[in-house]
Amino acid sequence: MSSTAALPATLEDVLARYWGYTQFRPHQREVMDAILAGRDSLLVMPTGGGKSLCFQAPALLKPGLAVVVSPLISLMKDQVDGLNANGVAAACYNSALDEDQKRDVVRAVREGHTRLLYVAPERLVGDGGERFVRWLAQVGVSFIAVDEAHCISQWGHDFRPEYRRLGQIRTLLPQASIHAFTATATGRVRRDIVAQLGLRDALEEVGSFDRPNLVYRVLLRDQLKRQVLDVLGRHRGEAGILYCPSRKEVDALSAWLVEEGWRAVPYHAGLTSDERARNQDAFLTEQADIVVATVAFGMGIHRSNVRFVVHTGAPQSLEHYQQESGRAGRDGLEAECVLITSGADFLKWRVMLEKNGEFTESAQGLLRDIERYTASTRCRHRHLVQYFGETYDRDDCGACDVCLGELEIVDDAVTIARKVLSCVARVEQRFGAAHVANVLVGKSSEAVTARGHAQLSTFGLFASVPVTEVRGYIEQLTALGYLRQTAGEYPVLVLSPEGRTLMRDGASEPPVVLFRQKRRAKDAGPRRSRVETESWEGVDRTLFERLRELRLTLARGRGVPPYVIFHDTTLRDMARLRPTSAEALRDIYGVGQRKAEDVGPAFLEVIRAANPV
Repeated sequence: MSSTAALPATLEDVLARYWGYTQFRPHQREVMDAILAGRDSLLVMPTGGGKSLCFQAPALLKPGLAVVVSPLISLMKDQVDGLNANGVAAACYNSALDEDQKRDVVRAVREGHTRLLYVAPERLVGDGGERFVRWLAQVGVSFIAVDEAHCISQWGHDFRPEYRRLGQIRTLLPQASIHAFTATATGRVRRDIVAQLGLRDALEEVGSFDRPNLVYRVLLRDQLKRQVLDVLGRHRGEAGILYCPSRKEVDALSAWLVEEGWRAVPYHAGLTSDERARNQDAFLTEQADIVVATVAFGMGIHRSNVRFVVHTGAPQSLEHYQQESGRAGRDGLEAECVLITSGADFLKWRVMLEKNGEFTESAQGLLRDIERYTASTRCRHRHLVQYFGETYDRDDCGACDVCLGELEIVDDAVTIARKVLSCVARVEQRFGAAHVANVLVGKSSEAVTARGHAQLSTFGLFASVPVTEVRGYIEQLTALGYLRQTAGEYPVLVLSPEGRTLMRDGASEPPVVLFRQKRRAKDAGPRRSRVETESWEGVDRTLFERLRELRLTLARGRGVPPYVIFHDTTLRDMARLRPTSAEALRDIYGVGQRKAEDVGPAFLEVIRAANPV
């Protein structure tokens, strides 16, 4: 689309013509209006909330070039591919281009044929950055959008030094408004973003942190492979991400899954750049269903139909968890987020942070916050949104293990707690959680008998309770602050002052609440959440799968990820409403004018074949 082509008249026209949308999501209109008015802005909206559209749509109405700062080449390419497929003239300028390609991009920008130009922060503030920005000033920049803006802040969870220098471009492009976008930022991080970018009279919009389409579950680690297979079994043929704490665990788990017949690939910083690119492309193009990864994988991963994210260990903060789990269900459809954890996770983080000199008061607080989340008996959705300072009004989310009744509150938690605490005291606070659990269940291991602990009064107090359940109580009491684990190579459990008080007189404020996972019949899966039931209502599943196959064929023929053709939301709408004419197809969510003309006939043919007159 060149600058001389007829531009749409309104934002509503833009959304309908290029994206096939008929309405704005919360906060989108306000930010788009700020961009069109030349007023700086900051938008915080969870992954999948529609942040990118906030700067893409106004670029088609506001004269001049929109510059988008993006941290990863893969992220830039995904967004540019998607925009081009919708008929929007966008390009990226980065180190992955050869000299001829760079010249083509420069020519298109200079001639006014490009509406959005994606660049890395280094391109603007690194070596040669000032010259590049001067060139942008000559071609005329209307506004600058800084994506993943939390990278600016040292208080954020993904700080990148080059981002912090972006404030320099304000002096070189004084007429351009600046707009910051991020999926997660506490109040402290938001203030830092505004200060570092030099935002002036900025509109600040903070979307809801709740992702009602995500089903949150926390599992205490017990036979990890079986727990992983339970989740995968609910999502055969669907996409997912498994996050592991270390490269070694990534390699071992991904190799085992391949042996078990799953289409899985590994991803971590220890692989070569070619291996990482190849595995990421396999996932994005649906040649692989599962990525087993460290946190090196994630930012800018735009595969919209990720139906599950599993953490095989706790991340180091709730900010990290919200960001990583939020890569599921970007299309707004149901997705499952499972955190499999044990007390060892938090100990590993403490040891690592101490070793690196990073175990600050702030880091300790972040670690305590996620440890409390894993031990909580409150609604997971409520816990997460309240952590980010938001009020949660619903009594029952219908989309977490707590509200779905998968956990049960144990009777007389105070008595259970006092027994555990007493056992820790009886072994003289010199042993770890595994040893304490063995004493409590009455397991005569070599270590237990050699130290005479089989003669303790606490030996066998929980003889009829599974050892994993007892470990769960120990970990919950640790998360609640009644116990703590020492650092070092051989951590031991010790009583906190609150634990000593509880052990002596049973008084506790607030009252002790402990839970265990409900035991299900061997082949019984968990209850379906409300969002799972509603999102499939009226959908012809056979037709949906045929449409998926067509999408994959078209995508491979064009060398783009399938979601660039259509998102699952659009395919489900087609399989629900079964349009058989071009006019009816335009009423489907996500079908814009360009795609209706380009790939619409192929989809209509499949729908008509499934519904012969």
